[in-house]
Amino acid sequence: MLRVAVVGSGPSGVYTAQTLVQQDPAVLVDVLDRLPCPYGLVRYGVAPDHEKIKSLQSTLRTVLEHERIRFLGGVHVGARGVPAARLRELYHAVVYCVGAATDRRLGIPGEDLPGSWSATRFVSWYSAHPDAVDAGFVRGARSAVVIGVGNVAVDVTRILARGAAELSATDMPQAALTALAASEVTDVHMVGRRGPSQARFTTKELRELGTLPGVEVRVDPAELALDPAYTDPSALPAVQHRNVEVLRGWAGLPPGEAPRRIRLRFFLRPVALLPDGGRVGAARFERTVPDGRGGVTGTGRFEDIEAQLVLRSVGYRGVPVEGLPFDEATGTVPNDAGRVAPGVYVAGWIKRGPTGVIGSNRPCAKETVASLLQDAPVLALAAVPDDPLPALRALSLTPVEWTGWRAIERAEAELGASLGRGVVKLPDWQSLLTAAQGAESGA
Repeated sequence: MLRVAVVGSGPSGVYTAQTLVQQDPAVLVDVLDRLPCPYGLVRYGVAPDHEKIKSLQSTLRTVLEHERIRFLGGVHVGARGVPAARLRELYHAVVYCVGAATDRRLGIPGEDLPGSWSATRFVSWYSAHPDAVDAGFVRGARSAVVIGVGNVAVDVTRILARGAAELSATDMPQAALTALAASEVTDVHMVGRRGPSQARFTTKELRELGTLPGVEVRVDPAELALDPAYTDPSALPAVQHRNVEVLRGWAGLPPGEAPRRIRLRFFLRPVALLPDGGRVGAARFERTVPDGRGGVTGTGRFEDIEAQLVLRSVGYRGVPVEGLPFDEATGTVPNDAGRVAPGVYVAGWIKRGPTGVIGSNRPCAKETVASLLQDAPVLALAAVPDDPLPALRALSLTPVEWTGWRAIERAEAELGASLGRGVVKLPDWQSLLTAAQGAESGA
């Protein structure tokens, strides 16, 4: 009987657990998460108005309800919870699926001015992550700049431009919905340093911007024309080709009278955020041009875009994991097909970097599990507890088991009903743990 701990209950962790029980009929898996709720970025990173993607939770739920898989939420692995060395003593193997927990920085003057935030913090706030704080993101803002042209940048741009009526049908926490409903942001600028053929957003997400009620999308034809592939996109990969065609349809449209506007900007590199009254007042960009090698070069010409809110969306980055080696250059744990050391493994973004879509985690998990099962005959010789749960509780932990998570779900449904909405997420640690502990104490 092989006991495995999977640290992290996002897609990479759940797919790892699923592959383990599929390939070894005797393995028992505990999926640990520091949050009392499962699903990782599917719960706390997918935009609330993307119901189709969020429905993946049903698939992940089925895995976590498997008879040989146990969810244990509220278990932090590290100095403030279960020391990594102690966890290794409780299980034959440990697989870290902890994702990329922080964001990349721009490294420009003014980046830390009030009103300048990473997009990940904004996403955490409107997704009800219990670590998030209401920083007054949109308060007093009329114009917003989103730096980056990936899907996260599209998400935050869309959320800023959406009307309250559409957002009220989502599971967005009430405080965030109230703040966004009162927002006076009328202009959102999404800015990339390279051209449209190199943007990282997918076509479906891009097209959504053009379907928002009361929103006008504007693109500058002159900026698009700087991209050599814009004139003839036939050699581009399919996604980029479709993106260019969508942008072509928006280019040069005459100004309308919509109350809110999204401006897609290209070939502008951020060089500074400028203060106004002690907070950000504008973003300064340098005009770039293609360098003929897939990159861009500066021209020495600059443009300031007014903004009382700046959201930086230039990628995620992994953070060091206690007891594991770490590559500062890539933000990943060095590994060989997922193997860090005998009995210690990684999968997901901490293994390969923050790349790919949710489905990319399946083959990644399978590769790691193959390495683990190769080592299994030796790993199984170690003496571990029949059940690690009492040892975890002895560390003054109160793991949230599956019944506690289901109680959180019921509490969120009840909260939504009381507000005249559908399910509404509980936004803070206290309300989540109160709901979970009530179920597990028999209340």
